Amino acid sequence: MNFKVKSIDMQKTELLNNITHKDLRVITRRGAEWGDAVMSCLATPDEFRSLQAHYPIVFQKNAEGQFQPLALLGLQDGQNLFLGTDDWNAQYIPLALQREPFMIGVADDELRMLVDMASPRISQGAEGEAVFLPQGGNTDFLENANSILKTLHEGLQATSAFVEALVAHNLLESFVLDVELPDGTHGRLVDMYTIFEERLAALDAKSIGLLHEADYLQPIYMAIASMSNLNKLIRLQLAQQA
Repeated sequence: MNFKVKSIDMQKTELLNNITHKDLRVITRRGAEWGDAVMSCLATPDEFRSLQAHYPIVFQKNAEGQFQPLALLGLQDGQNLFLGTDDWNAQYIPLALQREPFMIGVADDELRMLVDMASPRISQGAEGEAVFLPQGGNTDFLENANSILKTLHEGLQATSAFVEALVAHNLLESFVLDVELPDGTHGRLVDMYTIFEERLAALDAKSIGLLHEADYLQPIYMAIASMSNLNKLIRLQLAQQA
């Protein structure tokens, strides 16, 4: 599963460099106006342990029909129930959102760091974290962003094999959640999947052994544990309606 947020030649997506972007600053506050009002984001098995303490981890088919794991942040499109006033009401922010407005692309057959100049996180003044030092070197902020991108990229590269193992053992089952929307109407979460616990429990020793050898059992159990956070999302939804 390649980390392809935007292609390298799309408008406003540029190869990051210390000449063109010498004065670039990035706003690090959290809120809808900075692009954080999203219902879900990509997740990687390597971060399931951190995610499961706060968010449900679900699976959904992408445009190519392949399953991908997601951290569920809200119960309807454009809703992030963890947003406060300029902050994020959870101790861990998913890597897929931490990395904004940077991404990884390929140039000259090498992985390169890109920046989305159309992102609302791009500062138009003195606000935000500097990306480069006055003499052209990388700031600590940029080094940290690069580390986040590297971790996310490696995690996404490993996700395909993890998902393939789940599919091979028929360990994904669909679920439906009825939710009450802020206007009093009711909606349903559909086309989402979670770990099929009964089928997992019924696997033979050989299959369990293969999952263990691949280091897949821990993220599987983390995904199962994370589903208790659905009740948290419902409580947050109700609190917003109060």
